[in-house]
Amino acid sequence: MSNADAERTRRLVDPARLGAWLNEQGLPGRGEPVHSRFVTGGASNELFEVTRGGERWALRRPPARVPDGRNETMLREYRILEALADTDVPHARAFACCADPDVIGANFYLMAFVDGWSPISEPEWPEPFFSDLGARRGLALELVGAIARLSRVDWRAVGLEGLGRPDGFHERQVDRWFAHLERFRFREIPGLDVAADWLRGRTPAAYEPGIMHGDYQFANVMFHHGAPARMAAIVDWEMGTVGDPLLDLAWVVMGWPTDDDERGRTGGYVDLTGMPARDELLEHYASVSGRPVDEIDYYVVLARFKMAIVLEGGYARYVAGGADNERMEAFGPIVLDMAARAADLARSTRL
Repeated sequence: MSNADAERTRRLVDPARLGAWLNEQGLPGRGEPVHSRFVTGGASNELFEVTRGGERWALRRPPARVPDGRNETMLREYRILEALADTDVPHARAFACCADPDVIGANFYLMAFVDGWSPISEPEWPEPFFSDLGARRGLALELVGAIARLSRVDWRAVGLEGLGRPDGFHERQVDRWFAHLERFRFREIPGLDVAADWLRGRTPAAYEPGIMHGDYQFANVMFHHGAPARMAAIVDWEMGTVGDPLLDLAWVVMGWPTDDDERGRTGGYVDLTGMPARDELLEHYASVSGRPVDEIDYYVVLARFKMAIVLEGGYARYVAGGADNERMEAFGPIVLDMAARAADLARSTRL
C-alpha cells in the first residue's frame, strides 16, 4: 500500500472505533485486531478491505468531504443488497450497516469481499480475456444478462416498496434532472433543451416498473476469475431505485457501436473487440428479461440526457474546488459530448 493510500485509510477508517462497532453487531473476530486497506475510490465513494481474525469484508463509505445526502445513500445501497439476498442477481452479500456518522465520520456498510476482477481496475485484463477475443463475447452477454435478471425480481416481494416512485416515472424525468442540474449549474450545456423537449412528448408504451441500478456499465461490475465469463457481482448501487429497468439497458448500449467494423475500437474505457454487436445485446436482454426493446432509442436519449447532468455534478464540484477525486476534471468535455449526442438522436429517431 502506498503512503497516500495508507494515509487515506488512516483518515477514513478508525480501527478502534470500527472494532467496537463490529463487536456491537455481533460479527466474528471479537478481540482480534482490525486491519484495513484502501481498495479504490470512485468519483463518489470509497471502498476498503477490512479483516479481523479470519474474516474479510468490504467497507463502503462516502469520501472525506461527505456530500449532502450521501450518508442516506449508504443506507439505500445496503437496503438493496439485503433485498437481493435470495435472488439470482449477482451481488455482494450484505453483512451490517452503520447509520451513525460518529463511528468513522460517515455512514457505511459491510459486505462480502468479492474475489474477482473489474474491467476498469486492471492494467490489462486477466487471461483468457486479454488474448482470447472469443472469450470476451461472454463478458458482454453476462453484463446484459445480469440486469435482465434484475428486471425480473419482484421488488414488492423482496421488500423494496417505497424505494422509488414508479408511478409517473417517465413523466417526472426531465423536470427532476433539470431541478438537480440547477443545484450546481454554472455554464450552458448545448443539446439538453433539445433532448428534454423531445422526451417530454413521449412516454414508453410498455412501461413495467422494476428494480434498476441507475449507473449500469462495465465500471460497476466484477467478474469471476477464469473462463467462461461469469459475473461475480454488480457493485455501486448508489443510484438504485424502482423505476424502468430498460434505462439500465440503455446505459449499456448508449455508447455501443452499431457497425461491426467499429467494434475493434475502444468504446470509452473498454476495448469492445470480440464482443457482440449492439442488436445481439438487445435480443439477449429481451430473451432473458421478457421485456420488449423496440423503443430503445427513447431510453438512449434519456440515458444520455441523464448522464450529462450526473457527470456535470461531479465536474461542477471539481471546478468549485470541492472534489476529492481529480479525475472529475475529465467530465467537462464528456458532458458536452453526451448532451450533443442526446440531441442528435432525438432529432433523428422516428419513435
